[in-house]
Amino acid sequence: MKIFRSEPLHLYQHHDAHLGFFDRLLVKGEQERPGFNRRMFDEDFARLFNSMSRGSSNLFEIESNDDDLMQKLLGNVNTRYGSHTIDESIRGLVEEIAQSLIWCGSSYFFIHEDTEQEKIHLASFHSYGVLSLFGTLIQWVPKRRERHWDRDGEVFSREIRILDAAKVMRFDMPILIKRMLSAQNRTLTVLDKHQFGETNFHSQATHDTPNPTNHFDFSVWKDTQEHALYRATRRTGWNGRKYDSIKRLDFFDCHRLIRFRRNQLLLIDDILNQLSSELSRVGKSYKADFSVKISGTDELPNVAYLNELEVKLAREEVGINEILDYCYER
Repeated sequence: MKIFRSEPLHLYQHHDAHLGFFDRLLVKGEQERPGFNRRMFDEDFARLFNSMSRGSSNLFEIESNDDDLMQKLLGNVNTRYGSHTIDESIRGLVEEIAQSLIWCGSSYFFIHEDTEQEKIHLASFHSYGVLSLFGTLIQWVPKRRERHWDRDGEVFSREIRILDAAKVMRFDMPILIKRMLSAQNRTLTVLDKHQFGETNFHSQATHDTPNPTNHFDFSVWKDTQEHALYRATRRTGWNGRKYDSIKRLDFFDCHRLIRFRRNQLLLIDDILNQLSSELSRVGKSYKADFSVKISGTDELPNVAYLNELEVKLAREEVGINEILDYCYER
């Protein structure tokens, strides 16, 4: 086992790890692959900007006491969406952080310093194996095999990488949203587990009864699952992608859409607050009094106005098209 100070291991395939006894004690295992409904919800909720302010290049307002350092911190952000302008970099950061929070509950970035070009790069790494041990932030890397297409695979021994906390940015899911998702996902997990359970109630054909009568009411089974889905997603506002359901009215869909967009905006606001705090903290390593504040502009939908639309909708003072246009920026 190797113990050394180093940057985190970014490219790390968890299925290639060989977990021993201590690995299972100290490292939180990977969650099971989510089911059908849970996977759809995670994808929809993580799309924070796809249908909001599409094509806008002025989503964020940045206030800082050192614009040069701010540009240096955000000018070379490495996310899965690439690196472009500062506004696009922040958008990519927020989207990647949101996905990690929804799927893993936390998100980590590490600051890499390029001394030759005098640049700073922010790169994400997986929260798997990252923990605080006696006040020291470490990444526990179990014994693993790395596969290569052009040569034989390599086997690496267990590693404990001691990370520089001053260069690590951590983001956590807001408590209220975390509780809301936890309550919803428990029901979605059960629904996914029994999604095709009606197949267990088909009567078996025999020689004596080649066409058996089945008294199981499949419509009741389907309605029960649908009602459970709607009750579970009431607080999040997710529609379950049931766009063609004849049992729901447009009035119902609009209430759901407002609630879903509001939760997305609350997550954006919280991520921006955490991003401002983390950038200010790591920036103090370069300038003692550095600070930065990132907030959304009027190009993004507004939570207060969504609340107002919800009240007007209940009073029948607003049309459905107005709500759809505002939520989808059509």
